[in-house]
Amino acid sequence: MGARLEKITGMLISSYEREGGINYTDECNLPSKMGVIRILSDIEALLFPGFRENDGIRRDTVRLFTQEILTRLFRDLSEEVEKSIHFSERRTRGGLSREHRIKVREEAEEITYRFLERLPEVRRLLMYDVKATLEGDPAAKSEEEVILSYPGIEAILVYRVAHILWTEGVPLIPRMMTEYVHGKTGIDIHPGATIGEGLCIDHGTGVVIGETTVIGNNVKIYQGVTLGALSVKKSEANVKRHPTIEDNVTIYAGATILGGSTVIGHHSIIGGNVWLTSSVPPYSKIYNQPSRYVIKPGKEEPHDFQI
Repeated sequence: MGARLEKITGMLISSYEREGGINYTDECNLPSKMGVIRILSDIEALLFPGFRENDGIRRDTVRLFTQEILTRLFRDLSEEVEKSIHFSERRTRGGLSREHRIKVREEAEEITYRFLERLPEVRRLLMYDVKATLEGDPAAKSEEEVILSYPGIEAILVYRVAHILWTEGVPLIPRMMTEYVHGKTGIDIHPGATIGEGLCIDHGTGVVIGETTVIGNNVKIYQGVTLGALSVKKSEANVKRHPTIEDNVTIYAGATILGGSTVIGHHSIIGGNVWLTSSVPPYSKIYNQPSRYVIKPGKEEPHDFQI
């Protein structure tokens, strides 16, 4: 190695020691980003068999296919969960004894078993989400089209599996999952949010659903919607900061709804670009006052036009 590269090496190592942000291999590794992505791929293959593979699934091989993926998924996910628990324990307890490491491994395996046992219920919820999207979007032609191509369904799928791990108290991995799909789809759903059945996210780009949001059944959300907090103080991290959206609510593009005490009553319609920080009763229609625009058609004299 040349002298200049040797100098740069020393500078980087000094930075590691000074600034942190390094995953030392002589301690328990952090969860692998690539590992989590592979886990999500296997979960998607189990939830929508044949939709993620080059070849369809044959009836006479579906059991073998499922067992093969489940076996691999159990091994990979339990390993990443174990790393996550080690990370949390190391931060609170320091070094871990051999006996405690064994207990952590057993805990990770039990969490993984419980997670896998909930996948049939996740499939039921996802198929309801698919049906809600098909019924809610005139452009959708089939359930298959929705599963294969709609970013909203992919984001909801990842949220639903990440939410299970979040409720199990698994550190790191739930956020890694939802932020990965956030980067792919532009849809940001915190794994701590509580979401009911039949969610339809149409288009989806720019949707933000915060950690303590509660969403009921049969809710439809368009692009650019923010369900956020009025305050981002660290001291309020453990309080409800995000709104509650009751059943059968439609929220149009660009609407912003903020605050932990804000409740949108069932069967309400929230218009585009509305800003809400207070509750509205059921069956409300909330929209902005019309604006006046001046339209200049070609070379003719300008005239007012009421929108």
